[in-house]
Amino acid sequence: MSSKKVDLRSLDFNNSGAWPFQVKIGACLVVGAVIIGLAWYLFVSDQRLTLAAEEATEVTLREQFQEKQGRAANLEPLKQQLAQMEVMLQQMLRQLPSKNEMPDLIVDVSQTALASGINNELFQPGAETMLEFYAEKPISLRMAGTYHQFGAFVSGVASLPRVVIMTMHDISLKPRGPGDSTLVLEGTVKTYRYLDEDEVPAPAPDPAAAAAAPAALSGGVQ
Repeated sequence: MSSKKVDLRSLDFNNSGAWPFQVKIGACLVVGAVIIGLAWYLFVSDQRLTLAAEEATEVTLREQFQEKQGRAANLEPLKQQLAQMEVMLQQMLRQLPSKNEMPDLIVDVSQTALASGINNELFQPGAETMLEFYAEKPISLRMAGTYHQFGAFVSGVASLPRVVIMTMHDISLKPRGPGDSTLVLEGTVKTYRYLDEDEVPAPAPDPAAAAAAPAALSGGVQ
């Protein structure tokens, strides 16, 4: 092979077929490199950006999948725990007085106060308020007694056969007068009972189902 040098300035670019073999090879390599570079820039680089975006999306979806998978794995134990809590709630509600027991229970509370030496100056039950799964009954009262008598009253109410829950609203406890050891308890207490089965409100109808029913009926009529 000839090793003589080629003067690139003497090449005729209009007649590339007459170029020396070495120059033709070099020109082909240069053209090939330019084509590959353009292809990389126009196609591959964009695809790499798309690939990077898809990889980031994959990571996000994988994290979401793992989180939902963890929730799904804990779903059954949570359902069992919820069922146990509902059973416990029903058991606790059943310890409250029923509708038929409520009048006698109010009498028992009043009698417990009298047995403790407390003077019931006012003991007036009010109208019930029906809530979701229990009823609330307010009692306006005014009681007079000593500190120890009120303590005996609370102890006596706690020992009644049925669980009595009494919450105090606007209650004041103050001495009757200067030099008098008698305390006056005045205000409103609320006691509670569970609802019988016939008193539990029926679930509200589904608006979507109610709207779909007439359409289904009209569609079936020919």
